[in-house]
Amino acid sequence: MNMIFACPSCKQQLEAETSMTGTQIACPSCNTPIVIPEPDVMNVRANPMASSAAAKEEHHFSVPTHEGPAEMLIKKSTPTLEASAKDGSKKMRMKCIRRTDCVEVGRDRFDEIVSDFLNKVGEDNIVSITPLTYTHMDLGSRQLLTDFGVMIVYKG
Repeated sequence: MNMIFACPSCKQQLEAETSMTGTQIACPSCNTPIVIPEPDVMNVRANPMASSAAAKEEHHFSVPTHEGPAEMLIKKSTPTLEASAKDGSKKMRMKCIRRTDCVEVGRDRFDEIVSDFLNKVGEDNIVSITPLTYTHMDLGSRQLLTDFGVMIVYKG
């Protein structure tokens, strides 16, 4: 149990275990040597958990054992698209290329970028090429602009 007492010099409230009664310590506040007093009803502070019924219950726990490997409780997340793309297996994939992403300072590179991507994928792996039309808000002029792009479905 712990008890609370005051430093006779600076009146700082201190706390110590009752087993330390009679031990000399230095006050952490004023550094005066203090002998820890005898516990009495007024300065003993009981731990409420130690005297509760729950603390007096005895528990016997056992570790579960399994025959063979234990079941997986946490499932692995699905890999990201980038990780899937690096996988060697041939899966269906999709790539969208917007014209606005291909425009550089007055130069439209849309055809060049689409051609490069198609050459990289290879003609045998292309499943479909679908033209897209979309509308977006131009941040500079605050106007709705209509633009185009392509969606390429391929094996890769």
